[in-house]
Order: sequence, then C-alpha cells, then structure tokens
Amino acid sequence: MTFSIAAWDEDSGAFGVAVSTKFFGVGSLCPFVEADVGAVATQAFVNPMFGPSGLRFLAEGRSAQETVDALIARDEGREHRQLHVVDRRGRTAAWTGRETVTWAGHSPREGFSVAGNMLVGEPTIMRMAEIFEATRGVEFAERLLRALEAGQAAGGDKRGRQSAAMKIATTEVYPHLDIRVDDHPDPVVELRRLFEESKKEYLPFKQFLPSRERPAGIYDRAVIDRIVQEQAVRDKERARGS
Repeated sequence: MTFSIAAWDEDSGAFGVAVSTKFFGVGSLCPFVEADVGAVATQAFVNPMFGPSGLRFLAEGRSAQETVDALIARDEGREHRQLHVVDRRGRTAAWTGRETVTWAGHSPREGFSVAGNMLVGEPTIMRMAEIFEATRGVEFAERLLRALEAGQAAGGDKRGRQSAAMKIATTEVYPHLDIRVDDHPDPVVELRRLFEESKKEYLPFKQFLPSRERPAGIYDRAVIDRIVQEQAVRDKERARGS
C-alpha cells in the first residue's frame, strides 16, 4: 500500500527516505534516518519497530543486508512485511514478504533502494529509480522528491492517495528536513508545496541552530541579519550569472 525510496547522498553523506501511500500519517511509521548511520523504510503490514532496531544495528556496524536479515529473522509476521535499508557505506538491501499484496517488489541499487506494495504495477518503482539515477548532481532532497513524484505519475498506490513524507538526516542528531502530509487528496503535490515553502526561511535559518560544530549556535540577531543579507547578495549574483 506504499511506495518509497531510501537513499544515501555520496556528496554530502546525508540519508533520506521519501514515501507515499493510501493510509493516514505514513511519516510517523515508515521513514527512519540517522546521521552517519543509515536509512530504514518499513512498510506493507508495517512493523515500526524495524526503524529503531534497524538504525541500532547499523550504528553497531552491521551492513544493510545483515540488518535486514536480523530484523526479518526475529519477526513472525515477516511474510507480510516490506523493508529496505541503506547503510553508511551506501550498501542496500531489501525484503518483500510473500504475503504482501500485489503488485509488490523492490529494487536495491548502489546508494539507494526503491520498494512498493499494493501498487498499480512495477513501473511505479522502476520510474522512481530511473529519475533518481538521472538527477545525480541535483540537491539531495530535490532528487528524492522528484523520484516520489515520478512514482506517483507512474501509478502509485492502486487504492488511491492520502499521505506522504520526506525525512533527511545530514550531520546532526536532529533531522535536516522532516516534512509530512498526513491526510490530503494529493499528498505528493502537497509535499512539494511544503518543500518549496521550507526553502524560504526554515532551511536557511537552520544554519544558525546549535550543532555539533557550534554547540551554542548563532543567536545574535545582528550577526544573523548580516549573514542573511550576504547570502541574498550571493544568490542574486548567481541568478544573474545563470
């Protein structure tokens, strides 16, 4: 009942998951990411325990395949589950149980994996993979969202549309981006709107928050205003040069 992409960005080291489904609040149950650790997406007859456990296994140094094997081995409902994982080296692994509703399947690639169940057909995830691979060099969140949009355009969940989410971890213990559409007639379109809105103030402001490199962050308004103004000038110069 879901289609998703779990990925690693080789350039930045970020991990991310983008997902959509005909079910309420997929962002609360499916995507799990952690900086310097990896990404886990759990779906079908979802087992949200896979997320925290999977990230713990990855943090311990297990590979994506070892993590999937460990999670599946101890789950009696494994044949009803779908799961895919990316580890800190960009290795991927996936599982689709025999009892998941057709069309169901997965396609782990180098650095990312696509998977879905209860779909209109296989083209949903194949198109996601094509778009993600074709957009190398594009900003990571944009690549994830374009892949999700491509999956929706190729058919998506055969029951319809309801929720979508995108979650990305970069360098901090808190997410770089965590946007969710819990209930909407066209959730992927709404996710795009929220992402574009996040670029206006939310994402630029995050550079001032406490971080590993700067535990206190920047809270001097004069300094913040100066940095914002300098960035605006650089943006205008880039726009003129493009």
